Amino acid sequence: MPDDVALLLRRAGFGPSAAELDAARKAGYQATVNALTSPTGPDLGATSAPIPDLGPDPYANLTDPTSAQRVTADERRRQQTLAITQWWLDRLAVADHQATEKLIFFWHGHWATSVKKVIRAQLMLTQHRTLRTSLDFSLMAHRMVTDPALIYWLDGQLNTRSAPNENLGRELMELFTLGIGNYSERDVKEAGRALTGWKIDYDAARTYFNPPSHDAGEKTILGVARNFDAHSLVDFLLSHPQCRRFVAARLWHRYASSTEPIPGPTLDRMAAAFPDSVAMLRTLLTDEAFPGTRGNLVKQPVEWLVGATRQLGLRPGSLPPAIVEQVIYGMERLGQVPFAPPSVAGWPAGSSWLTAGAAHVRLSLAGKLAQLAEAGPITVEGLAQLLAIDTWTNRTYSALTETSDPRHLLTLGLASPEYLVT
Repeated sequence: MPDDVALLLRRAGFGPSAAELDAARKAGYQATVNALTSPTGPDLGATSAPIPDLGPDPYANLTDPTSAQRVTADERRRQQTLAITQWWLDRLAVADHQATEKLIFFWHGHWATSVKKVIRAQLMLTQHRTLRTSLDFSLMAHRMVTDPALIYWLDGQLNTRSAPNENLGRELMELFTLGIGNYSERDVKEAGRALTGWKIDYDAARTYFNPPSHDAGEKTILGVARNFDAHSLVDFLLSHPQCRRFVAARLWHRYASSTEPIPGPTLDRMAAAFPDSVAMLRTLLTDEAFPGTRGNLVKQPVEWLVGATRQLGLRPGSLPPAIVEQVIYGMERLGQVPFAPPSVAGWPAGSSWLTAGAAHVRLSLAGKLAQLAEAGPITVEGLAQLLAIDTWTNRTYSALTETSDPRHLLTLGLASPEYLVT
């Protein structure tokens, strides 16, 4: 039988434990929405996974490194990247404020920036802190347009008055604020001029403004001539009616349906809550169209993995190092690793996660997790309760009843279509 509270918890967070689902059912739908979007008190679960202190980048103060120093520094950077990746997966699993953590992960995919090009884990953590402390989209956009990781990712440090670079200006309009078709090539060039002058202090993991590199002349963007700079450009784009509608549609795409367009009335209501992204999400979760999206989303690999660890009582941060390497390798094969989206467009959605190859990898990862979990006797019905699944199809139920081995049951349940599609 469809369970709206279970759907709510699966979409707003990374997958509820059986105890969390029972408590939410007793509290009711609206009370659960309120608890998710306006949590009271500190996140006690998250306190056990504080943001790591990496120290300086291994290349800091190495003005002319030897070959041996490069080998050592490169390996240290790899370890730092592994550390922040494991930490974030752990944080997602142990955090009590699941909707907050899910929203931060959503914004990471929106302002997609990859450590594979940025290289320095320190810059990625700086960006992470920015996303974590600015859930208001207006504040976030202002801080992100001068974020060191995003600027490096989009070559903004090379953008000067004498040699304009259009990458950041293009993506600022196309992927971050307005969407494709709502600007011209001239607007892109002019936005690039407005964004000139920002440089990166790599050792301090921050940006700074260099006035001689900035184009202070008048620019014409979306038909308005003005002496735009980075922040006045952001203000201008935020005030464009398309911006709020674009952000609302992106939230719908990740939280409701990646295949069905957002209904007009839902779009209007969510846009009215802009730029408060938590209020926009709350509007979506309480909209009458939301329950109708059941079965429209395929879990992203990170959602799948974190949900599985939460429900099996595992912590990504406590796994043996060899298992961590195997899990992250598996996530790479599935196509989603935190801090490493494949492009500035972020990760795909929907059927992209349903390839035969992905199914094989998921089954293998499910088996590893099942081996690590405490597994006592469990029925097929108990498995559904553990994994917060509404009901099994006849086909899956028949397959599950063919085994009584608890770990095999866990593996099959985690790899089942009912677990993967919400």
